[in-house]
Amino acid sequence: MLYSIIEISDQAPKDRPERNCDNQLFIAREPLVWLFLADYQRRYDTFLSAGVEQLCKDENLPLCKPEEGDLFLACCDALIAAQNAVIAAEALGLDSCYTGGTMENYKQHKEMFHLPQYVLPITLLCFGYPTQQQKERQQTSRYDPEFILSENQYHRLNTAELDRFYNGEVVIQGQAVYQRKFGAAFSVEMGRSVRAILANWNS
Repeated sequence: MLYSIIEISDQAPKDRPERNCDNQLFIAREPLVWLFLADYQRRYDTFLSAGVEQLCKDENLPLCKPEEGDLFLACCDALIAAQNAVIAAEALGLDSCYTGGTMENYKQHKEMFHLPQYVLPITLLCFGYPTQQQKERQQTSRYDPEFILSENQYHRLNTAELDRFYNGEVVIQGQAVYQRKFGAAFSVEMGRSVRAILANWNS
């Protein structure tokens, strides 16, 4: 359980993430907003409170600090918790929406939510009751399992397979996704922000 959750109940913080998460204006209107955090701070503080520093001195061992592997593990825990919250919400008739831009603007989020060194935002999850129109809208299609599931080893798709994956539009779709997502300004900011997260984590 290397995660924590902040329930954003005040309006002012709800208004700020809408600017810090790619201007997703719906965040400010949502009745329930949870910020899921990768949290290794609680465990590290436990070690310090338990006298691990002195233990390491007594046994002539280096005092270990959280490393990149610990960060990845905490990120996984936070996302597992978020997905379980989504499933629980659906059982109660609620819809939810992940906000993927939460790792952007790390410095602002760190200050806004008073995040210590070994805590970082992974995803913002908004909950609410769906409108009839939302209930009736066509759901986004999912990838065919043929392109997702491999047996015993990873299968890297070749150009012909990728073209089938994109229904004969690999060039159109690939370039569109690159321009809209991968090469976009928010993606560049996320890369910069994650580098700042890693620098702070390893300081």
